[in-house]
Amino acid sequence: MKGVIAELKCSVHRFCSWPDTVDGHAIHGQACAGQNPSAMISSMNLILLYADDVWSGSSCFLANGRRTEHIRSVLRAVVGDTLRVGLYGGDQGNARVDVIDAAGVTLSVQLMQSPPPRHRFDIVLALPRPKMLRRILRTVAEFGVSNLHLINSARVDKSYWQSPLLSQVKLSEALIAGMERSQDTIAPVVHCHQRFRPFVEDQLPQLCNGRPCWITDKGAPIALSQTPAIPALVMIGPEGGFVPFEIELATSVVADRVHLGARILSVDTALPAVLAQGLATGVLPS
Repeated sequence: MKGVIAELKCSVHRFCSWPDTVDGHAIHGQACAGQNPSAMISSMNLILLYADDVWSGSSCFLANGRRTEHIRSVLRAVVGDTLRVGLYGGDQGNARVDVIDAAGVTLSVQLMQSPPPRHRFDIVLALPRPKMLRRILRTVAEFGVSNLHLINSARVDKSYWQSPLLSQVKLSEALIAGMERSQDTIAPVVHCHQRFRPFVEDQLPQLCNGRPCWITDKGAPIALSQTPAIPALVMIGPEGGFVPFEIELATSVVADRVHLGARILSVDTALPAVLAQGLATGVLPS
């Protein structure tokens, strides 16, 4: 099974290890399922299936867990009902409930629809406070962002990098929650960069790769909403914004300054504001 995070990169070139399983699924370099059922099942608008579920042709058996709890307790499904499902990393479709018993749920699966298109923005975000991070991860998954780069900044407290929410399993849980809510089967890729200057000088030009790079700055001459409706990379600072040195460095390398309006926004408001503008101003790339 290929799970949520395709890679978690740090600027110190350290790859963080994963536990062997999450919610009963093996992890092969990436994460899959799970969180506390009471916290997540009520927002599951798509049942994610995985390649390492028990398959026999088009029949898929789900052992008891949060997905079967959702089928039983929230959907109150009975044999013969049709459910909305998707294969992690693949297509979506419907599944007929064939069996519900003490061991789990057996589904007859038909996958005939492609996943929704990806958002046209990749996001570079100064690492937010831990209590905000889970919401932000869920948000990028709901909007279909392909890549989220978490970076250091002068106004990022060093202790944020030690948060348990940056563990790969916790990142996975938050992303899956957003995918299930928005009916998506493609996970954002989360990258971590713990040094600002090397990231901007060495990696940012390659990440842009000919696309515009916009850095948010309240004093910028143009609004993000006035930029061309094409794929781009958007940099969002921490609470209080990027410091002048960081803006100067980014603009000297590849970025251009944009603002989000006259108001000062918190990070968890600025991010959906950026992503909503990306949805409204053009056709999304596949």
